[in-house]
Amino acid sequence: MALPEALVREFEELVSHYPQRRAALIPALHRCQEELGGWISPQAMEDVAGFFELQPVEVYGVVTFYPMFRLQPPGEHVIGVCHNVSCMLRGAEDVIAQLCELTGAPVGGTSKNKRFSLARLECQGACANGPMLDMDGVYHEDLTAARVSEIVAEITGGLE
Repeated sequence: MALPEALVREFEELVSHYPQRRAALIPALHRCQEELGGWISPQAMEDVAGFFELQPVEVYGVVTFYPMFRLQPPGEHVIGVCHNVSCMLRGAEDVIAQLCELTGAPVGGTSKNKRFSLARLECQGACANGPMLDMDGVYHEDLTAARVSEIVAEITGGLE
């Protein structure tokens, strides 16, 4: 697989804004993840390495270092729960356990039916309103068990 031509053109524009070509690697990886199925495949890493004139292991090192990049296709719905101190003290672990039960997704993985991916997130800046979760890019704060069930049902149209 080669990178789509439109993405390569976007990368060419992107690198023109940086003093060194490789400085645009992280934004380019974000675009790859957005455009290529929500994850960064080994082939995509090789293609990006070629574009940036890097070794594939250098791109792999960046992808595996940053938690916002995925090495596997995500579920249809991506859920992240903040587990830093404020959220943890206000019940984040209970929220995570409930989400595992409701969705069938293990923490750091995807449900067998591929509908849900669940992850622990680092601080999301909602410390005064924890626990909080991000589902499909939408923040939900001041969570209770009842509210978690409602959110999952609202966004998915109910669980099967």
